[in-house]
Amino acid sequence: MSHSQRGICSVAGDPGLKTLAATCQKSVSQIAKTETPNGSTELALTVQPEGYAVDLHVKVLDDGVVERAKARGLDALVYAPHFTRLSEIRRQAEAFSDEELTVFPAREIFTGTWQQRRHVLAIGLEDPIPDFITFDGAMRELDRQDAAVLVPHPGFLNVSLGLDDIEAYDDIIDALEVYNPKQLSHHRDRAQSFTSETGHEPFVSSYAHVRGTVGEAYVTFTKAFESVAGLSAALKDDVERSLFHRDGLSHDLRRAVEWAHLGLENTWGKFDRLMLQGTEPTHPDHVAYDGRFNDVKVY
Repeated sequence: MSHSQRGICSVAGDPGLKTLAATCQKSVSQIAKTETPNGSTELALTVQPEGYAVDLHVKVLDDGVVERAKARGLDALVYAPHFTRLSEIRRQAEAFSDEELTVFPAREIFTGTWQQRRHVLAIGLEDPIPDFITFDGAMRELDRQDAAVLVPHPGFLNVSLGLDDIEAYDDIIDALEVYNPKQLSHHRDRAQSFTSETGHEPFVSSYAHVRGTVGEAYVTFTKAFESVAGLSAALKDDVERSLFHRDGLSHDLRRAVEWAHLGLENTWGKFDRLMLQGTEPTHPDHVAYDGRFNDVKVY
C-alpha cells in the first residue's frame, strides 16, 4: 500500500490565520471586530474549510455538537461512541443529520481484555460487531464486511495498535490517525513514523469526547458523500484528501480539557462500567449478536 505525502496544516485562531488559511487552501470568509472580555476590540477571522469537511471521529452528539460543527464549517461528522450498539448509533446519526450536516454512524470496536485492549474504528459496517472479542476475530469480521478500517491513536497508551499489529493486517487497514487533540508530540511522531513504515494513508480527527473539541481537527475531500458507504469507499480507495487541525491557545485549552476527561474516563468511568452497570450492551453475549461471536469472545 502506498500513499502520497500529505502535510497537516495547522490553523491558528489569531490574525495569522489569514496567511495560514491561504497556505492550507482555506478561505477566510469574514474578518470582523469582536469585543473581548476587557472591553477592547480585536480582529476575529471566520474560516470555512474548502471542500467536503469531515471530522472523522467524535464520541459526543447532541444539538450543541451539531451547532458547533456547523459553526466550524464542517459538512459531516463520524459518530462512534463507546459501548453503543450499531442500531442505536444509526438511529442517533439519522436523528441529528439535516441538510447542512450529515452524521455518519461508525463503531470504535474495543478488542481484547481491559488489560490488553486495542481499538479499531470501523466505518461502513453492514452487520453489528461486539466489543470484548479478540483482535484477530474483529479483523476477520471487518474484512468479511469490507468496511473501512481506521486505526485511531496508534501507539497511544495501552489502548492502541502497535506497528506489529498494523503490519500483520496491512491489507485490511486503510488509514492511521496521525493527529488528534489528545495526542502529545511523541504520540504524533510515533504515529507518523508508522505511516512512513507501512505506507498507509494518514488521517486526523478531533476524537472529541467533549462538545468543545468538535471540529478541532478534520479532513477535507474533493467531493461530498451521500451515504456512509460512499465515505467508506473513499477511505478504502485512498481518494484525494487534505488534513487540518487548529492551533493556538484555544486549541491548547481544549486539549487540556480532553486530557482531564481521559483521566475521569479511566478512573470513575471504568469503575462505573465494570462494577455498577453490569453487562455492556455491546458484550458478545447480548442477544443482538445471536451467539455469532462466542468462539472469539474474551469474557
